[in-house]
Amino acid sequence: MHDFPEFMKAPCNKISSDSQYTTGVEGYVFDGSDGSQMAFWTCAADGISKEHVHDFEEYFVVIQGKYTLMIGGHKIPIVAGEEYFIPKGLAHAGEYI
Repeated sequence: MHDFPEFMKAPCNKISSDSQYTTGVEGYVFDGSDGSQMAFWTCAADGISKEHVHDFEEYFVVIQGKYTLMIGGHKIPIVAGEEYFIPKGLAHAGEYI
């Protein structure tokens, strides 16, 4: 897959670049009726996600490329088809290709 389907990229679901920890990415969010949330990100070029903390749990899957997660000085490579869970309140950063 080279891009998300158009229906997933509705303008009303686009995540504002002001609310991101990362430059050069495009994101869309969908809110569940139970308060859960799902976001889809596309990275057009290699980059870095600055260290940050969420007040929610984060689960992600790499669809294409590679993401190197950085937690507590450790680098954790995650490639297409792999997933990772980040508990709420855990500081993390990353590099994406």
